[in-house]
Parts: sequence; C-alpha cells; structure tokens
Amino acid sequence: MDFENIPFQTINWENITKTTHPGTTGLAYWQTVQFKGLRVRVVEYSKGYLADHWCQKGHIVYCLEGEFTTEMQTGEHFHLTKGMSYIVSDELSSHRSVTENGVKLLIVDGDFLKAGHDL
Repeated sequence: MDFENIPFQTINWENITKTTHPGTTGLAYWQTVQFKGLRVRVVEYSKGYLADHWCQKGHIVYCLEGEFTTEMQTGEHFHLTKGMSYIVSDELSSHRSVTENGVKLLIVDGDFLKAGHDL
C-alpha cells in the first residue's frame, strides 16, 4: 500500500462542499476530504433514505446524530444510534443503510481496510 503522511490540520466541515447522492428512496449528502489512500466524510441521509446498492467497501462509521439501520444482504439488521459505530473491512460483508428519520454520520474508509492489509 502506498500512503502519504498527513500533516496536522483542522477541518471546518462548514467549508466543505456537499454533494448529493440519490438513494433508492431519499438522498445522501456527502462532505468529503480525500487523501491518498484515505477518505473522510460527513454523510447525512434524509428522512426515508434507503441506499441504492449493496456495498462491499470497508468503513469505520460513527453515528453523530439520529439513528439508522445497517441491513446485511444475509438478512441481519443492526440498529445504530448516536454514539454507536460499526467497523468492517473491504469484501467482508454486503451492507446498506436505511433510516426512517434521517441520520448524520462520520465515515472513514481507505486502503487500510483492504483484506490482507497489515497496519
């Protein structure tokens, strides 16, 4: 893996542009800071949001506000509320998010979550 060192910096999320990503229902709004091999996002799902795909990417997800359910393609469901997290490496699950009332998340993903990667 080829990583870059990231010098100390602050991020004012108010200054990061939001991009819109439609779900099967509802919308996702992403604010993204991208580094080589690392992506950090604040993501908001609108009321009634259902992801439009089963994701196999690894993530570290922290619920900042609201609540949501992560559905697994296997049929399992995990309900997360403010202050809860989930962590998964690439290719280890097929999951998608759904929220009834909306949610705000901090999501970190990158090359360090690839299967077989040594930290």
